[in-house]
Amino acid sequence: MKVLIDTCVLYPTVLRAVTLGVARTGAFTPLWSARILEEWARAARKLGPGGEAQARAEIAELRQDWPCAEVAWPSSLEARLWLPDSNDVHVLAAAIAGSADVILTHNAQDFPRGPLADEGLSRADPDGFLLGIFKADPEGVAAAADAVLAEARRLSDADWQIRPLLKKAGLPRLGKALASQGDDAAS
Repeated sequence: MKVLIDTCVLYPTVLRAVTLGVARTGAFTPLWSARILEEWARAARKLGPGGEAQARAEIAELRQDWPCAEVAWPSSLEARLWLPDSNDVHVLAAAIAGSADVILTHNAQDFPRGPLADEGLSRADPDGFLLGIFKADPEGVAAAADAVLAEARRLSDADWQIRPLLKKAGLPRLGKALASQGDDAAS
């Protein structure tokens, strides 16, 4: 399954790390475009003077780790597409150009099911999408989440727990499922 990942999923660090950690298990093939990555870099300016530079370094690493993930398309493709927010048409074009099955985004209202279905696509929110993968492969998703948790603890020097970390990252149901799994394992 090919999944076009929108900027709002790539930009928050923990959400991106969990999503791509799950992709590394082979659960799906991630896709994005140069424009999506550029939106991430520009959005990171809000973090302060070093935000954009940090994002660009992370983007360079992402491109190195996933050399086949970036898709491009002819301008004629975008010209024939419609979405409620014309600023998101490039995301739909990238999904079509990459032969994606799903657009992974928090922006449900900007990606109505009708226009996506016309192109053979569906939309998924990150929490529901990753929870579905967790149900099929709990060990793989747990390993990806554990790696993100360990890195969050190392970088913040705080004793994060999986449920609050993932809740803060916009993955509350996945965090609850992982915490429950951990509770079951401890029993």
